[in-house]
Amino acid sequence: MKPSRMMLVGLSALFFIFLASMPTKAVTSFPTPNDEEYAPFADEMPSAVGGVEGIIRSMSYPEIAKRSGIEGRVFVLAYINERGGVDDVKIIKGIGAGCDEAACAAVKKAKFTPAKSKGQAIKAKLSLAIMFKLR
Repeated sequence: MKPSRMMLVGLSALFFIFLASMPTKAVTSFPTPNDEEYAPFADEMPSAVGGVEGIIRSMSYPEIAKRSGIEGRVFVLAYINERGGVDDVKIIKGIGAGCDEAACAAVKKAKFTPAKSKGQAIKAKLSLAIMFKLR
């Protein structure tokens, strides 16, 4: 019995729904921190030592993105601990072609000044925009 065109379209739609409902693989290799432990704002927010420009200079442009001519901004959420280290990085909005992974790796390697609230260093979340521009 040969499947009808309608049956193939229906099966394709079910397969697409199945794929869309699959959990995506996290880009990070760190254990996911408890989101509530990190303050969304503080008296003094964390800042990258050397600025965002320092983070951008420390990363390399992915070869596949170069060949494909991909440019844009990758928005990440960094979880900064009270010592200025990066506990985790999550992609908020990516552009693909290896740029998301390159941005995460660069932010993970960066050192930050810790957030402060009432003079005490605290854990905080910080969103960053990492620009990828071909020259």
